[in-house]
Order: sequence, then C-alpha cells, then structure tokens
Amino acid sequence: MLNFLSERLKFENFDTTAAEDISSATKMCNQNHYDAAIVDGDMEHKNIDIPTIVVVRKAEVESAVEALRSGAVDYLSTPVDMNRLLSTLRNISGESQTDEQPRPRTPRHAVRRTNCATQPIIGESEAIGRVREMIERVAPSDARVLILGENGTGKELVARWLHLKSSRYEAPFVEVNCAAIPAELIESELFGHEKGSFTSAIKQRKGKFELADGGTLFMDEIGDMSLSAQAKVLRALQESKITRVGGDKDISVDVRVVAATNKDIRGEIIRGNFREDLYHRLSVIEIEVPPLRERREDIKLLVGHFMEEICSRHNTEVKDIEPQAIEILSSRDWTGNIRELHNVVERLIILSDSTITADIVRRYCRAR
Repeated sequence: MLNFLSERLKFENFDTTAAEDISSATKMCNQNHYDAAIVDGDMEHKNIDIPTIVVVRKAEVESAVEALRSGAVDYLSTPVDMNRLLSTLRNISGESQTDEQPRPRTPRHAVRRTNCATQPIIGESEAIGRVREMIERVAPSDARVLILGENGTGKELVARWLHLKSSRYEAPFVEVNCAAIPAELIESELFGHEKGSFTSAIKQRKGKFELADGGTLFMDEIGDMSLSAQAKVLRALQESKITRVGGDKDISVDVRVVAATNKDIRGEIIRGNFREDLYHRLSVIEIEVPPLRERREDIKLLVGHFMEEICSRHNTEVKDIEPQAIEILSSRDWTGNIRELHNVVERLIILSDSTITADIVRRYCRAR
C-alpha cells in the first residue's frame, strides 16, 4: 500500500516521501515542510503536527470515530478510494496556501482527470520512467503517437494517460481493436455507414472517428488493418474528413489519433503489408513500452498493486507474500508481460492460504 500510494500520487503531480514507521515520519516532519500525512490507522500519529489522513482496515463506525478523535482530517478504508483521497489532498493543499509561503498546486484540470477508472503506471525502473516522461512531454500537444510494444505491456494504459493528460481530457476516449474486426467491417466501424448501404445496414450509424470528435481515437493493433482501410484512414488524417460507407457527404472531424501495434511495423512496410505514408502520418511521436523482462525491478511493486486490486475485487483480506516468492516471480521471463503477471498473481491468491509462499509459486507459476 505504501508503494502503491507513493507511486500513484507522484503520477498525480504530488511530491511524496515514504516512511516505514511513525518515528521516521515524525523526524521528517520536523525537518521538512509537508502539506499532509497519510498514516496507517494502526499507528500512533499524534506527534505528527500536520493535517493527517488515516487509512483504516475496515469501513466501520468505530474506526472512523477513533481516527477523527485522534485529530485526523479524514479517514479512508481499504481499498483506498483514490478520487476521495485526491480530493482531500487538494483541499488541504489549497488551505495551506499563503502569500508568504506559496506552494505548488496540482493544475485545476487534474481534478476532473482523475474521475475515471484508469490505473496508474506502476514502476520505478528507468525504462518505465522514460515512458512517463514521454507521456508528460507529449500529452499536451495534439501530435499523433504510435505506441510500440509486445502484447501485454500496457500500450492501452499509455494511450489513456496521453488522453487524460491532454487538453482533450473532457472529450471522449474511443478505442477500436483493428485486429478484432473483420476486414469487411472495419471501414463501417471506423467511418460509420448510411442506412441501406449494405444488407444489414438497417439504420444510419456513426463510426469511431465521429464518436471521438473533439477527443482521442485509440487504434489498437493498427498493424492488422487491411490496405484498403489504411488508405481511408490516411485520407481522414490528411484532410480531417471522413465519409460514411454508402454516403457521399464529407464529415469534418477533430480527432487526435493514438495508434498501437505489437508488430515490427517497419518490417511490415518492407513486406508490403503496411503503407509507409500512413506510418509517417501516425508516428509523429513513437513511444516504446518495455517488456517486463527489461524492468524486473518493478515486479515487486506490480505484484503488490495487483494483490490490492484483486483481493478487493474478490472481497478478501490482502495476503502476505514471502520475499523468496517475489524473487522467483522476478526471475521469470514473462513472455505475456504484465497481463500474464496479473493472471498469475490472481491464480496465486485464489490457490494460497493467508501467505503466498515460494512453494506455492513454484507449484502454480510455470516457467516460461
């Protein structure tokens, strides 16, 4: 929980410092200025002389009353409601502003951005740090972005944060998986169709480009799109106009396109499977999401985050995990990357008792 909250709050533009115990936290507060402290409800925190938010294990009246009696400005139960936590922190940060002691505040638009289910990007490795830096640098622009990476690395998550950190955050984020749609239907899916344009077209239908007007269109697995559809996407990007299937009217659209693929797109161009001119239109900025084997130091944080999320979903207490079990998980190659790790953690939670041991990991986590 300590690592998860530190990571999430850093991503939300808060400066954070983590302390393992109250004595360390008290010493830090005496030496530095902090706006607030987030404290485990089981710890005595009366000596921390700043606004305190207490995290309790269960949402019980007694726990809440005890937290507020001890001087807390708010209390949260696990799993932590991030929207509520961020709202409380911003209120505290706003109240602590003075003319004599100005403090940096999170931009106003960030409050609305967090009203979504988008997960944080977990990790402290240099590789994932570069991805975060690219998101911060690129998101405010309208530049098209091509996200590259293996299956399961989190390309969609990067696309969502590009949208949430952009000026389009209040407009739609529309996604389409180009590999999941049959070639004969992809044009209708992207550009819409007019009533009667084909046998099953019983009414007019807007496509993904129109639905994403003013916002972001995330085109996943762009490398699997047919050449005929690629030509129409190229025209839409060049002219900011689309035409519905069976229609003859140009429709203007204002869409930022973020695309992703797990393929070697340059190799696909050489093989004649992907248009080079479309590639250059899509790849104004390229962001490469690293595979998990290149950021092994993040596996411990990811496991902790997944355990919190999965146990909350299954309505069970968060389980302990042995250090040796973490070492075994960190040694795997994870060909399915983060998606595979998430599935394995869920399997271990279901099949273990109160503690996930090294033996349990060896038994149920097959080497890949």
